[in-house]
Amino acid sequence: MAQENSALVVFSGGQDSTTCLAWALSRFERVETIGFDYGQRHAVELSCRSVVLERLRALRPDWAGKLGGDALLSMDVFRQLGETALTHDVAISMNENGLPSTFVPGRNLVFLTLAGAQAYRRGIKRIVTGVCETDFSGYPDCRDDTMKALQVALNLGMQTRLVIDTPLMWRTKAQTWKLALKLGGAALVELILEHTHTCYRGERGERHTWGYGCGDCPACLLRAKGYAEYLRDE
Repeated sequence: MAQENSALVVFSGGQDSTTCLAWALSRFERVETIGFDYGQRHAVELSCRSVVLERLRALRPDWAGKLGGDALLSMDVFRQLGETALTHDVAISMNENGLPSTFVPGRNLVFLTLAGAQAYRRGIKRIVTGVCETDFSGYPDCRDDTMKALQVALNLGMQTRLVIDTPLMWRTKAQTWKLALKLGGAALVELILEHTHTCYRGERGERHTWGYGCGDCPACLLRAKGYAEYLRDE
């Protein structure tokens, strides 16, 4: 039986998943993480994961006591299925179907299915993911309807009662920064600025006010815009 007060966080090492991890740590007694090495161009995020986990433990002793194991799954299948701007060195642009070239078809569906299998195996009730419909990049697998349908499918397919939590679903990026401040204070905001990774191109050479990145890919632009709005509202 799944433990009611437990959560598995889909954790990439980025701003959103780090905020979601802090959210889970503030609510649940037992929290584990899962990440995916799918051949992404910005594989630097994988090295950021361990740093963020270590620093979150150091940030608050109560969080350290709740934060359990981390699973990092290797899966090159998305590179095998075809080129996208996140898995191959191709231009970031808008495709004819109206979706950005950074969209990896099926990625979140597969990630959450595997997270569901891990939660089932580990006796965990809640799956937490940082998908968002307010400030998103045009990805249909980030929508609220997708998450609700996937929760139904997982529970039917595994005869269980998992819950998919999406704490950022209706938040703007500025509101996500505010949530981080509320959860962990200025120290958590600084941790996210310095140690998380968002840039699609994997650039970590230049430190901007909002963190590291190329500064012009969609992920960087969204993060920078949100941080500027967060500072303005503060």
